[in-house]
Amino acid sequence: MKQIVIIGSSNTDMVIHSDHLPKPGETVLGGNFMMNHGGKGANQAVSVARLGAPCCFIARVGCDVFGHETIEMLRTTGIDISHVYPTPGYSSGIALINVDDAGENSISVASGANAVLSPDDIDSAEQHIGNASMVLMQLETPLDTVMRAAQIARRHGVKVILNPAPVPRQPLPEELLASVDILIPNKTEAEIIAGIKIESEADEIKAVRRIKAMGVGSVVITLGSKGALICDDDECTLVPAFRVSPVDTTAAGDTFCGALCVALNEGLGKRDAIVFANKAAAISVTRHGAQKSIPTRSELDSYIFD
Repeated sequence: MKQIVIIGSSNTDMVIHSDHLPKPGETVLGGNFMMNHGGKGANQAVSVARLGAPCCFIARVGCDVFGHETIEMLRTTGIDISHVYPTPGYSSGIALINVDDAGENSISVASGANAVLSPDDIDSAEQHIGNASMVLMQLETPLDTVMRAAQIARRHGVKVILNPAPVPRQPLPEELLASVDILIPNKTEAEIIAGIKIESEADEIKAVRRIKAMGVGSVVITLGSKGALICDDDECTLVPAFRVSPVDTTAAGDTFCGALCVALNEGLGKRDAIVFANKAAAISVTRHGAQKSIPTRSELDSYIFD
């Protein structure tokens, strides 16, 4: 089985669980604190590795305790870290996360070394990219770096999967969108990219078709407890989510993205791959934390839903 290459961010998450999310100017007491590994890129790499696919992670971390701990965690998870670069003069990425009793969250991120992952770093990893089955990326690292990776992947005939999070307010470059085989936005990201407000199923389909018209191969919109909507060619299908009682939605989208790539890497069709990814994401929201919540393959295979 070919490797999946993940390019993106790595953060240390500092999480406070409280009964509700603080409003501007409000202090909420009585919360519980936990600290764990996160960052969209690292979360997706861990999802891929735990679900059974070989993977290589391309990223930058700081030369600090958080960076050293991250590299050790990635290594012990079985991820190829030959292109995870410690970066003098920069902190590792840090995310401050508030989670309420309903499992909703708000997140602030200090990018640190993630902000200096460069096109040159991608050039250095071209052999890994060229030998991969697909490249999975997000937007927590510089856009020109993401674009360079897409260019190299396309040159080698490698599929490009983009999770456009966090989505920039300015339009994504046409060149990048035309290089994407599968785009995986959530509802909010799809609204911004398509430039329309999504208030109905008809709006969801309209947004997908507008995004596809920008040159994207396939679009999968994740819709939380509803599931995921896939539009391939002119056909749109909603793949329902599995029913669970959520406690923390942190990293659910990242778990979905990694799981989708694993399923595609194993030869599943897109709809079946989304079922697989929905299952992994559903398990993750029943647990606290980012990478701590991501299931292993044996857990996914044995999990029984109500």
